[in-house]
Amino acid sequence: MSGCEGYSAIARVYDRLNAEIDYAAWADFVERCFDRFLPRRPELVLDLACGTGSMTLQLAARGYDMIAVDGSAEMLSEAYGRAVDTPGILFLQQDMREFELYGTVGAVTCCLDSLNYLLAPDDLLRTFRCVHNYLDPDGLFLFDMNTPYKFQNVYGNNAYILEDELVWDEGEETEERAAVFCGWQNTFHPDTGLCEFDLSLFEEMPDGNYRRSDEHQTERCYLLTEIKQALADAGLELLGVWSDFSFAEPTDVTERWYFAARAKK
Repeated sequence: MSGCEGYSAIARVYDRLNAEIDYAAWADFVERCFDRFLPRRPELVLDLACGTGSMTLQLAARGYDMIAVDGSAEMLSEAYGRAVDTPGILFLQQDMREFELYGTVGAVTCCLDSLNYLLAPDDLLRTFRCVHNYLDPDGLFLFDMNTPYKFQNVYGNNAYILEDELVWDEGEETEERAAVFCGWQNTFHPDTGLCEFDLSLFEEMPDGNYRRSDEHQTERCYLLTEIKQALADAGLELLGVWSDFSFAEPTDVTERWYFAARAKK
């Protein structure tokens, strides 16, 4: 069971609403993990749940051959459009719980809490097993997940407003600015570990009117012990879990865990 039904409303403005994510620094961290845990950097990398392709493009620019998998046609469309000047990326629309590749890869990345959208522990295990199946022996799996602290204290039952402006360049002398606003209401259920997100998106059109779109998403709060057990059951050896890109140890207020695991075959 997945907690995201296609990103149909938010795909076209996803990058604008997540502009604070430093994908270059994240890609630096990925490469430091390659150097720390692999005898040599991989040639072929899978970006699982690639979204709009930000990590895919970062790694492609650094010389890696990339496969990008996502379950959302809308997000893949955005990624494909951004990759027009980066030929050679293979984009596949597939469910992360049962994806299929033509062969194995040297590493798999899965970024920005994509795995939290798997709402049943069995779905997390199925995904980990697929990753194990398509990794080279001793291949590296790098992923992140939101922590219980974040679900309880940042998401909780809080509401947020996200906003951004887009510049439409209509020549050297004129330009117009288009606004996008996202109302975001969270509802966290401690008894089930599920957190519901109700998003209302308002996009300014060229004529000054606003288009409204609504979307409902759900994430699951996993305990660290559950994630470790699922990795072990899938044949993945946990190499480390950190709270940031400097390999700092997690604390009680860590909001995002960063994992590295190795495929044992």
